[in-house]
Amino acid sequence: MARLEDEFKHLLVENRLPFELEHAVEEDSFGTEDLILGRNSEDHIVVDLVRPEVISDLKSIAEAMIASGYDRECIQVCTTVRKEALDEFLYDHEVEKLSIEDVLKMDWATLNANIKKWVRVMRNIVQMYLISEKSLNSKIFGELNEIFVDTVTAPVMQLLNFGEAVSIGPRQPEKLLRILEMYELVSELLPEIDALFSDHHLGLSVRTEYREVMRRLGDCARATFVEFKSAIASDVSSHPFPGGAVHPLTNYVMNYLMALTDFSQTLDSLLMEHEDVEDLAIPPSPPDVINQVEEEFTYDSPEKFVAMKRHFYSITSVLEANLQVKSKLYRDVSLRHIFLLNNIHYMTRKVLNSELKHIFGDRWNRKHTWKFQQQATEYERATWLPVLSFLKEDGSGSGSGSGSGSRNLRPRERFQGFNSAFEEVYKAQTGWLISDERLREDVRTKASMWVIQAYWTFYSRHKNSVSERYIKYSTDDLENLLLDLFAGSPKSLSNSYRR
Repeated sequence: MARLEDEFKHLLVENRLPFELEHAVEEDSFGTEDLILGRNSEDHIVVDLVRPEVISDLKSIAEAMIASGYDRECIQVCTTVRKEALDEFLYDHEVEKLSIEDVLKMDWATLNANIKKWVRVMRNIVQMYLISEKSLNSKIFGELNEIFVDTVTAPVMQLLNFGEAVSIGPRQPEKLLRILEMYELVSELLPEIDALFSDHHLGLSVRTEYREVMRRLGDCARATFVEFKSAIASDVSSHPFPGGAVHPLTNYVMNYLMALTDFSQTLDSLLMEHEDVEDLAIPPSPPDVINQVEEEFTYDSPEKFVAMKRHFYSITSVLEANLQVKSKLYRDVSLRHIFLLNNIHYMTRKVLNSELKHIFGDRWNRKHTWKFQQQATEYERATWLPVLSFLKEDGSGSGSGSGSGSRNLRPRERFQGFNSAFEEVYKAQTGWLISDERLREDVRTKASMWVIQAYWTFYSRHKNSVSERYIKYSTDDLENLLLDLFAGSPKSLSNSYRR
């Protein structure tokens, strides 16, 4: 029996075949806008873990040892050798034996890299390696499934231990996409785990622990999603963002929501399970935000992704409320409108040009298109009414700002006042930024429509009665100068400007 035991071990060790991830899902390049998962697994692949030509010898030795009452020794040898093979596979693929404390101490970059490895290895261990291991066990020992369970339980528990550690870590928004990826994978593999560990009492402990880790990952994903919304609400700025451009918070939130659409079904089901809990957990929103969400949601809520849609509405409403607060940091009222124009336009474009359009729906898009157009109109009034008030004839002043003081000016003084006001606008607004080219051109075109018509009318009426030295600009000059606005590069006009 000792000789057979040695031969049995020798055959297992010397004829072991390496398990390569030849059919593995390509490792993804993860980011808020680049999430590659490959969730639709192909049919399960059984690979040879031991050279096929020695299987009959291994089976004969196992039958002889078991028949002679040496089943414990035989099983111990097989379990030890095969467990070492699985441990070696994990080691070769850089899956370390980490304690929960080790995982909790990791910075995000390290944890992110480890999660990527875990996802790749977990999928292939369950869908390929464990199935192949169980097949090998059946070829040698028939229906004696306890050998398979004894062999793989410790390595599988090692992988589940990592999942548990991730689930109890800090609820940081940047982790959510990875946690959803883990939860989605674990959910997908649940039927295979149940089938692989269905027969033995140790298998029951694996199935129980697996479900517990899946539950914890789901809870962690929900809590992290709530923390994401809280982080938006609590984002405070002490200084205005330069040039009234798209704020980094807006960019972050919208790209984040876009990335979440890759997990629409999973996230929606998680949120739906605890809808009441979510309502209690999320910090209260201002009444106007609540009213806006309820109005939009009630009017335009498809049957699909109802919970996710409701929360996405709420998140963008909180973002808009935050942007309104941030806009107050600008002293120039016109720049406040440019800031809100930029940011609401950016939100709307992101929704229309991505899968978010299916979540938010047409009514949200129409409403927010109207919102940024309204900001453009408010900008035009705040900027150009005071400038053009110098060109209004006596008795027809606008009654606002410098307009009320320009009613009694002579034509040459009106030209001088207009020149000065226009140059102030030019100096300020060439430094403002509208990064979207089409939006920038639209705002410039509308500004030109305001200015050129009024200036041409006044110029035509008074050009013969006012000295040329007071008429600093032609309509072509003004039209060309307006093309410099919103490029993010401050410019000023010389007193001697004349084209």
